[in-house]
Amino acid sequence: MGQAIRIGIAGHGNLGRGVEAAIARNPDMELVGIYTRRPPEQVQPVTAGAAVFGMDALAQHADRIDVLILCGGSKEDLPQQGPELAALFNTVDSFDTHARIPEYFAAVDAPARANGKTALISAGWDPGMFSINRVIGEALLPEGATYTFWGKGLSQGHSDAIRRVPGVAGGVQYTLPVEEAVERVRSGERPELTTREKHRRDCYVVLKEGADAEAVREAIVTMPHYFDEYDTTVNFISAEELRRDHAAMPHGGFVIRSGNTSVENAQVIEYGLKLGSNPEFTSSVLVAYARAVHRMHQQGDVGAKTVFDVAPGLLSPKSAEQLRAEQL
Repeated sequence: MGQAIRIGIAGHGNLGRGVEAAIARNPDMELVGIYTRRPPEQVQPVTAGAAVFGMDALAQHADRIDVLILCGGSKEDLPQQGPELAALFNTVDSFDTHARIPEYFAAVDAPARANGKTALISAGWDPGMFSINRVIGEALLPEGATYTFWGKGLSQGHSDAIRRVPGVAGGVQYTLPVEEAVERVRSGERPELTTREKHRRDCYVVLKEGADAEAVREAIVTMPHYFDEYDTTVNFISAEELRRDHAAMPHGGFVIRSGNTSVENAQVIEYGLKLGSNPEFTSSVLVAYARAVHRMHQQGDVGAKTVFDVAPGLLSPKSAEQLRAEQL
């Protein structure tokens, strides 16, 4: 094996800790350092002896890092950090605000291209692995329909929205596919499904002392953009139950392409994920794409990239010869 790929981690929340764990499982990589906006002494790395620096040290470390994995949030961190850091480093991120991906791509592409860097955006499982399977399904079965179902899983964005409701002390939200809709699609039927027919939402809420349960329930189920278009159940529980039963972050889902190759022959393609930890799986995807970014940069392929631009073989630590012999 050649020289290890030197990885830096920017941000140390759930995603950053997951990236640390994933690097430990990839012998061709080494962790150079964790970069944080918090005081470095307050950060507890997962990896024994891992170096922790302030985010302001990054510019001085440009020659130490082959790929910097950005582990900030899509709402406020990445729109600023992505373009700034792509001017200095090869980067990988998990920007997941679907509607804003085109503008984010353009914002990252200009500095990356100007400085000869390779910057892969929006890696993870959706966007990411699900995106690839939507494209493949459509390309293989041009006459048909694509369906994406999410869950059962804990949605971090929707859980945050619940916690901002007045009277709520804590809470989580699970997204669940409607089984009847999934089965109709799997059977080869191509239904037109409304938002409400595809998914439902289950909320588990801890009330603040003296809060009005009915007012909280109403505020949640009518919340625009989050819950108003779904069948939503609100369950009130104790703080102890929340800690005991709802601390994990499972998720998953399916991408199904249903199409015809001739009048008499229907075909169905399905890709599914069942994840014990959403952030750890997303982190594993980021680390595999960091390997691909390093290789693409060595080949002179610069600018912003998405998962659509990366050949699958570049994700694997194995050589092209090995992959042909073992996996083809």
